[in-house]
Amino acid sequence: MSVDFPRFELESKTMTQTQQLSYQRFSRSTSATIRTVSALELVARLPELVELFTETVNGGTPLGFMAPINHGIAREYWISIIRELETRERLLFIAYDDNAVVGSGQLLLSQRSNSPHRAELQKVFVERASRGRGIGRALMNAIHTTALEHARTLILCNTRHDEPAERFYKSLGYKEAGVIPGWTVDREGERYAHVTLYKELGRERAA
Repeated sequence: MSVDFPRFELESKTMTQTQQLSYQRFSRSTSATIRTVSALELVARLPELVELFTETVNGGTPLGFMAPINHGIAREYWISIIRELETRERLLFIAYDDNAVVGSGQLLLSQRSNSPHRAELQKVFVERASRGRGIGRALMNAIHTTALEHARTLILCNTRHDEPAERFYKSLGYKEAGVIPGWTVDREGERYAHVTLYKELGRERAA
């Protein structure tokens, strides 16, 4: 699949080693490496992210989309977050295994004056073939560590109720704020309840 972004393609090819390192934060679990990446690296990794995102959504993890999706829809999504990555309102985490993308997650930092302590967890996923190896937990550990570095102590997320993702987040200490029935629907019109979860990082660490 070709990628045609004249502005970003040129910049990614000429980015210096110092610039590349300034975007990286590392965390290791099993054979995976997790780091935050810039908009430039997103563009460089776009084909892999598109493929993995499409596979994940069509495999039963909606990530905010109605399955099935195609590569074009997935590509448009990744392009849509570039501006927020540039302004650092959104942080993108990618899990690599032997330099191949195997998972990802995001942290959206609140820009409101009354919530500088808050962030929203979004689009956390690991490819099916790499699940069960602790990569999801490593992603979450990296996200929580980076959140604290940005003085974000209250983390929120929303996911389908009574499904594996909810149980995963609760195993990490997330608490249930409430359930909304019929929050989303699928192509057949079936409605799905969603649960809002939260985790207070600062209070946990103080305790």
